[in-house]
Amino acid sequence: MQCELIEQSCPPAQQGAEPVTRFREAVANGLPLGRIGNLVVRLARGADEIMLAQEVRYRVFHEEMGAMASMADRADRRDADLFDDICDHLLVIDTSLSGSPLQGVVGTYRLLRAEAASGGFYSSSEFELGSLVRRQSRHRFLELGRSCVLPEYRSKRTIEVLWQGIWAYVRHHGISVMAGCASFPGIWPAAHAQALSFLAHNCRTEPEWDVRALPHRYVSMDLMPAEAIDTRAALAAMPPLVKGYLRLGAKVGDGCVVDREFGTTDVFIVLPVETISPRYVAYYGADAQRFQA
Repeated sequence: MQCELIEQSCPPAQQGAEPVTRFREAVANGLPLGRIGNLVVRLARGADEIMLAQEVRYRVFHEEMGAMASMADRADRRDADLFDDICDHLLVIDTSLSGSPLQGVVGTYRLLRAEAASGGFYSSSEFELGSLVRRQSRHRFLELGRSCVLPEYRSKRTIEVLWQGIWAYVRHHGISVMAGCASFPGIWPAAHAQALSFLAHNCRTEPEWDVRALPHRYVSMDLMPAEAIDTRAALAAMPPLVKGYLRLGAKVGDGCVVDREFGTTDVFIVLPVETISPRYVAYYGADAQRFQA
């Protein structure tokens, strides 16, 4: 889901994280990988908790955003696919809502490590991610996807606690590149000409990190000449999730893809860990240090 990562100077690390020294202990006992106030983030602990993540996704993607759902998904009121079984699932939990139907789960992010993706990545149906992984075989890749947060929790605080969890996971698994799709609403790229053209002219990956949309799905993002782009308007029209990734130092691949099933226009994000802005490493890394293997 499109949620903004607010730009800020580096505040002190958040207090109150559980005194856990090893990531596996945190996972096994369902302990937080990050905490801000009454919000905690941790990995799902099995099928029942993955179903909670799928219910949150259904509410956001299908009920709110109008994505198409299969008959099975509509019957179960869950957004599910075959990738769920090989992914890890971050959960943001409001600890004050433990008795709610969703057991306090208010947000989720799906994580797929390259070594678990023997059947390919989710985004490989749109972009040539597999080609990049093979070219950069010395790096450890993590695909980020299915990010969503319930409407009443779309705030700076929720996104920060999600990134505490992501950073702990990245540090533990030695991830060196994060990648995945980010979406613009709607299936008409021309409606986002300013923002897409800004990305095409200013935010493209270096050649060694380039990822191209699949040939049969490729749509150019270069919809306007550089001199015609109103930078302020382009940034104002940018989905918050895309802006958040860019603030961290991410770049975008070549071309966008129209996803008619979800009703979006997708771009591909590539974020080598070494390029993440130092202010965010200092902020999110302080608590994540304790979860390294």
